[in-house]
Amino acid sequence: MSFSLLINIKAQTFSNETFIIETTFGEIKLKLYEETPVHKANFKKLVLNRFFDSLLFHRVINQFMIQGGDQLSKHSNTGDSLGHGDIGYTLTSEIDPKLIHKKGALCAAREGDDINPKFESSASQFYIVMGKSRTMEDLKKYEDRINKTHYNNCAREFNKSKQGRALKHQYNRLTNENKLDSAYLYNSLIENSTKIEYLKTSEYHFNQKQIDLYTTIGGTPHLDNTYTVFGEVIEGIEIIDKIAGVSTDSRNRPIKDIRMRIYLLENK
Repeated sequence: MSFSLLINIKAQTFSNETFIIETTFGEIKLKLYEETPVHKANFKKLVLNRFFDSLLFHRVINQFMIQGGDQLSKHSNTGDSLGHGDIGYTLTSEIDPKLIHKKGALCAAREGDDINPKFESSASQFYIVMGKSRTMEDLKKYEDRINKTHYNNCAREFNKSKQGRALKHQYNRLTNENKLDSAYLYNSLIENSTKIEYLKTSEYHFNQKQIDLYTTIGGTPHLDNTYTVFGEVIEGIEIIDKIAGVSTDSRNRPIKDIRMRIYLLENK
């Protein structure tokens, strides 16, 4: 029996369109969010162009997520490394604190923070959250992790600024000259400047709705506020569990290919 998450959702606005992901394990029914218009329009365009047809779920991790959308997967050979295919552009992030990584969330994959500090999304690769239920202790750890990521991004951006580069240059020079007391002073200036940037935004904390969802149906809360969530599963949640539970190789690629077809429900 299909399990619907509609009863749990109050904050976001569903688009009119309904999408179906067809797999050998069954069908997954999706709704996209009006709050993420760039991602919604792009996903619809790719679906109407039949871009996803015959692509693989090329990366699956049990109790975490299932990922697909790499165009290179359509004609890949068994054992090929996948996940690095793109279609020539990225999408501006549309991160919204109320759109969270609960079980069944449809999210945009992206490059890592070190080369992608603006959290821009892959135009084609997506993942659907499986996750698992979490404890309050887990959620506190994830809050700390999210805030640390934000702090590190502030530090990275400051170090790239004119002031940051100048301070770093002085710090490195003094360190090389073994003038450690002066170097310590410059390092303190760098840290204080980073903290000023960090404190311009509030620290991240899960609200009660998130706590209720993550401690019941579960998800992957440590990804909140860093990846764009642009839709969710409304029927067929059990198919995610089936796909995520298959045997995989060392790269988390299923041993047996799992292909997809995605279409608009009214345009099958």
